[in-house]
Amino acid sequence: MEKVVVTVVGAQKDASGEENRIELVTAGRHYTKNGVNYITYEETELSGMEGTTTLLKIYPSHVVVVRMGSIEHKQEFRLGEKTYSTYVTPVGSMKMAMHTHKLNLSAQGINRVIQIGYELEIDGQWLSSNELSVTIREEQKHGY
Repeated sequence: MEKVVVTVVGAQKDASGEENRIELVTAGRHYTKNGVNYITYEETELSGMEGTTTLLKIYPSHVVVVRMGSIEHKQEFRLGEKTYSTYVTPVGSMKMAMHTHKLNLSAQGINRVIQIGYELEIDGQWLSSNELSVTIREEQKHGY
């Protein structure tokens, strides 16, 4: 298991055209098992999901995001497909759908860039257009 630095940039545009943007830089871990790359990191107060661990499962053709802890959620991003999930919080749950219209995966060793564009629906109603960019880079080792 290698130490990595995970940078997550998310942008969400709602029906009124208002855009919200969040950026998170955090320490994480990377490992590979059965040809699948796994990245795990802890969410922070900034993301609104403090107390939650996020696991990215990076397959050659799609990405699965699993959140465990104060929030329970599993999202699948498959290009051109609509996937469904339930977002569970301490105060209740919501049915969600994601229609992925962009999915770019690039890798160089441990370092990876994931770009996802998707439309988000909550309880069957369109909520927002979203862009998610995740950059994973190997933590630099300092030789003193």
